[in-house]
Amino acid sequence: QVQLVESGGGLVQPGGSLRLSCAATGNIFTIYAMGWYRQAPGKQRELVAAITSSDSTNYADSVKGRFTLSRDNAKNTVHLQMNNLKPEDTAVYYCNADLKPIFTPRRNYWGQGTQVTVSS
Repeated sequence: QVQLVESGGGLVQPGGSLRLSCAATGNIFTIYAMGWYRQAPGKQRELVAAITSSDSTNYADSVKGRFTLSRDNAKNTVHLQMNNLKPEDTAVYYCNADLKPIFTPRRNYWGQGTQVTVSS
């Protein structure tokens, strides 16, 4: 069964940095795109950053210049480097993947979520 395994969340002070990682595991045929969404208390879930199989990236305006998304194709893994973190970045961050397993149809998958808290 395909699963997205997230790591790297935690508590950090304003101005600090965190690195989130997400690995897609299981019998995967093709990954079309991977990225991160976040949901803060009382707010809708929003796209943070995404990267396609052709290496095209898309970032939310609020994180441009601070966050960088990269991928390791050999490990089916993406990394979100988050610098100069702000309190408003506090949210549950969810990994997302658009992929095709070997024996089942293409669809989106979601990680369980990892908490990022930016506070002094």
